[in-house]
Amino acid sequence: MKHYTSKKEGNPIGESLGKSVPRKETWEKVTGTAKYTNDIVRPGMLHATLAVSPHAHAKIISIDTSEAWKVPGVRAIVTGQDYPVFTGSPLSDRPPIAIDKVRYFGEPVALVVADQGYTAEKAARLIKMDFELLPVVHSPGEAYRPDAPLIHEHLASYKRDEDVYPEPGTNVANRTKMRKGDMEEGWRQSDHIIDVRVSLPQSDHAAMEVRCSIGEILPDGKVIIYSASQSPFFIRKSISESFHVPLQQITVHTPLVGGSYGGKAAIQLEFLVYMATKAVGGKAVKLVNSREQDMITSPVHIGLEATIKLGCNREGKIMAAEIWHLFDGGAYSDRGAVMNRAGAVDCTGPYRIDNLHCDSLCMYTNHPYSTSFRGFAHPELTFAIERAMDTMANRLDMDPLEFRLLNAIKPGDTTPTQNLLDRSKVGDLPQCIEKLKNLIGWDDRPPIEIDGHLIKARGVSCFWKNSSTPTDAGAGAVVLFHPDGSVNLLCGAVEIGQGTRTALTQLLAERLRMDERMIHISWDVNTEADPYYWKTVASRSTFLVGNAVMKAAEDAIGQLKHIASTVLQVSPEQLEVGEGMVFVKDRPDTRIEIKKIANGYKFPNGNTIGGQVIGRGSYAMRNLTLLDPETGKGNPGPEWTVGAQAVEVEVNTKDYTYKIVKAATVIDAGKVINPVFARGQVTGAMSMGLSFASREAYRLDRSGAILNWQLRTYKLIRYGEQPEYAVDFVETPHAEAPYGLRGIGEHGLIGMPAALANSLSTAVGVDLNHLPLTPESIWRAVHDSV
Repeated sequence: MKHYTSKKEGNPIGESLGKSVPRKETWEKVTGTAKYTNDIVRPGMLHATLAVSPHAHAKIISIDTSEAWKVPGVRAIVTGQDYPVFTGSPLSDRPPIAIDKVRYFGEPVALVVADQGYTAEKAARLIKMDFELLPVVHSPGEAYRPDAPLIHEHLASYKRDEDVYPEPGTNVANRTKMRKGDMEEGWRQSDHIIDVRVSLPQSDHAAMEVRCSIGEILPDGKVIIYSASQSPFFIRKSISESFHVPLQQITVHTPLVGGSYGGKAAIQLEFLVYMATKAVGGKAVKLVNSREQDMITSPVHIGLEATIKLGCNREGKIMAAEIWHLFDGGAYSDRGAVMNRAGAVDCTGPYRIDNLHCDSLCMYTNHPYSTSFRGFAHPELTFAIERAMDTMANRLDMDPLEFRLLNAIKPGDTTPTQNLLDRSKVGDLPQCIEKLKNLIGWDDRPPIEIDGHLIKARGVSCFWKNSSTPTDAGAGAVVLFHPDGSVNLLCGAVEIGQGTRTALTQLLAERLRMDERMIHISWDVNTEADPYYWKTVASRSTFLVGNAVMKAAEDAIGQLKHIASTVLQVSPEQLEVGEGMVFVKDRPDTRIEIKKIANGYKFPNGNTIGGQVIGRGSYAMRNLTLLDPETGKGNPGPEWTVGAQAVEVEVNTKDYTYKIVKAATVIDAGKVINPVFARGQVTGAMSMGLSFASREAYRLDRSGAILNWQLRTYKLIRYGEQPEYAVDFVETPHAEAPYGLRGIGEHGLIGMPAALANSLSTAVGVDLNHLPLTPESIWRAVHDSV
């Protein structure tokens, strides 16, 4: 059937994919009318703030709130003794407010509720806390020592809700093992063996919007939560389980979220506002972090200490790898106990390694606790393996891109979890590498260019990422037709700035062959009205929710055909839907407008058939399995997204300051849904990766206190420091996904730290294996052997 374009500017009907349609929320955002959680105001709303620990590890001897109660307007003060519950997933090891001891600097010790925020803050400052100091565990390596102080003495008693393997009597929150092939044979075939040690510190998510939540309990017992979150449905589940509230009595709303990068997938403030509203008889209470609290009290980006032992034959083929990961999970495991598993699942990077031994551990330390961060352990594991790849390429005196191309994972190879790969599952890394070569002119220039005290050099990296979702992660979607032929799409995907809800309307418009401007979607996710969605994480929304949307569209199309078949006197099989019509396939002029049947059809004699067309669909992960605890064998996710990246730097050898000149990325996206969104997501992720690799890190003193807990002292990459960005895509369809798409939301970040380190190491001629890569750290690596 011939496509047409509406009179107003728009895309041809049925050709919504691959088009850069504007975001649905553009008007609200550019006019400043968009509503975020902190914009919500209720008459009589109270305000809460936290009193936090000044120590990283200490027993709580006493908490004196008498002076705080004297402040006018104070309505409630809650301590951990009031709610001795433990929360967390996959391991319930964290009290929302510390009970008997504190385990990190900034941990909540008391919650104050008052009429005004400044009143609550004044009262919180008057709470007197007495502590007995305990030894501080400063790093995951220190935590692993046999004589390390125990951070969790009752590790064996914590409830588990996923396959995690804590080791009671130690600081190991989870250990994941990968055992593949014959290590003895692998080392025997290795002519070159290298050892590389790397480290990455904890850092902050630094989203523009700080974390914020509002809690209220209605007179009938119904609990209402508003939250800046990636996990509204998981909030509902967690509050129900932790505080024994029936699930149907809890409704969670999530409006637009002002950035997250994984940090708002964790559940923290939501527990606190429930406790706060409960303490004041159900009145609405708002808790919004200050920037300082957001950086020290709420969860952070995970750190890593790793050792990579790599073996290679004379031809450059990798024969064996032995990998040791110690992830810095901080004081509580949270998603760190899943991130270490993700670090093991993809520990080899996107390379064929037939003989593998990997132990990946999530360690408790007296640092802030870690949670999801964009890339979910992959920037960290990729930094480790890619530094080893560059070191081995140098040992072989081999071009680093050619070395990667020689060992690139391909269909027919197996993953660390022993999954057999095909094109659908793994895409085309060799094509990404070849495209990257052209993008940066790799073969046209020497690896190092020297101009006096200025040195230009380039570094590369490759990456892959499996989603590492729960085996039952799923989503639902509902498509409602209206009398004018327009459509409402209901789903649980949170809009955190990535454009997912707009992209989902493009998928629906493509399947319904209609103008995407006729499809409406709201910004507020409402767990009472919207279909369930696991979480808006892991670059899974267009896959999980997209598949549910496709099923809902098919359901709606079936209903339209059923009604139209009666009106047009043909069988449903003879009909097609598109351009606002239901028509006979081989007689397109025999048709009826959708708006005439969207709410049923009324015959001239008054008889009516059908009713409102409401399509519904759901989708859950298929054929995934848990990992074998001894070998790691299993199926952790449906597909891997692969890509190649490069960074060019200019280093001043007088003081080792440097400029990032250019950064490039090529990703196998399967199918690009919205080119502007895709390039924007990848470019933003690249910038984040360069920022935390070049400067971001928490600075802690010997007592475990964070020193740089303001954006004045915690430096992010600035506008004028951004390099030239180049982004391109390969499209190898993923058979299980809508129109073959693959997740790309996190992936632009993953290889940036490694590519930056590889470029700087090439420039200065010294291995730079520890982030962040500041001029001082480079100077020390070059000049200070201690």
